[in-house]
Amino acid sequence: MELVRRKIIMRIKNLLTRLAPYAAAASAALVLWQAAHDTQRPSDLVPAPLIYDSAAAAPRSTPAVATPATAATGLAQQAGVASTIEVVVGRHDNTPPDVRVRTATAAIGTSLFQAAAGADISDVVALKLTDIFAWDIDFALDVRAGDRFTATYQQIYQDGRYLRDGEVLAAEFVANGRTYRAVRFETDSGRIDYYTPEGRPLRKPFLRAPVEFSRVSSVFNPHRLHPILNRIRGHMGTDYAAPTGTPVHAAGDGRVSFRAQRGGYGNAIVLAHANGISTLYGHLSRFARNIRVDSRVTQGETIGYVGMTGLATGPHLHYEYLLNGVHMDPETVRLPGGEPLDAASRRRFLIQSAPLLAGLGPHPTETHRNLATTASIVDAAAPALTSPN
Repeated sequence: MELVRRKIIMRIKNLLTRLAPYAAAASAALVLWQAAHDTQRPSDLVPAPLIYDSAAAAPRSTPAVATPATAATGLAQQAGVASTIEVVVGRHDNTPPDVRVRTATAAIGTSLFQAAAGADISDVVALKLTDIFAWDIDFALDVRAGDRFTATYQQIYQDGRYLRDGEVLAAEFVANGRTYRAVRFETDSGRIDYYTPEGRPLRKPFLRAPVEFSRVSSVFNPHRLHPILNRIRGHMGTDYAAPTGTPVHAAGDGRVSFRAQRGGYGNAIVLAHANGISTLYGHLSRFARNIRVDSRVTQGETIGYVGMTGLATGPHLHYEYLLNGVHMDPETVRLPGGEPLDAASRRRFLIQSAPLLAGLGPHPTETHRNLATTASIVDAAAPALTSPN
């Protein structure tokens, strides 16, 4: 009988020994769950106990043999302590970004981006310059070696470390012998745009070129010899060579008046714009989705993709610009101006833009007269702006 009792006790001990690790793990999981769902307020939290970071600082004691149960318990205690650490960030604990203004000038050698890199101007700023002057400068045709540009722009720092470039505040671009200047300005309605030193908007109702192209493969020529038909047939637009699939953009806001195949034009789109202006886009590989006859489009919207449908010797966009039904040279036609500033906004613009324009450096001879006029307008407007009435 005694032997049977001892065997039973031994089996119970063995069973408890095997179950101990699982019990410890379950206990640790329970502690972790309770810590994760603790809803104490920050003010009720008890500071975490010290954790010794070296053996020398730890209290001396006789080493204990680690068992699964004690290891699991220690893990649970550490996890419980870690899960109750809370960091509260105050209103003024964040260091706000430091916005600095930099002005840099570069002369173009082989390319715009090469020149920008040589002056430590980022590609981001260089791309913004092409967007700012896109209505006046054809960056594939008008820019050449010896041209130059100056940009006044923001640089964002935090804790003395450079993060990124911000907005271009003012810029000058000398291309093909002509000087263009732009100043960033926010109107009373909150619209932000770029304007000439006289307050005229750079943004125009029409883009100079409606596609990113590699070269002009054929210019406007009413007496051209057709390369396929081999007879005199006027080329009433401009051909922009570009890879098949390159997006084609609406040159201006308008309505789709034609979208289909059109003889030698292949797949073509015609847009009707205000003031008797229409534009044509030919040799498209395909039309953009949702472009239908009578649908409205906005300037810069993708309407189709470059191809070589119809009579074409290679992939390109054939682009035509018509005024009251008469073909005009897309590269030289005088594009209508954008919406001008109202009188009050213009006075504020002239005052705010004066130091930015001065920071671009000496003004070219051709703009002296305009700047003198601007200065006189600012002087005349200043008393009215400071008057209490």
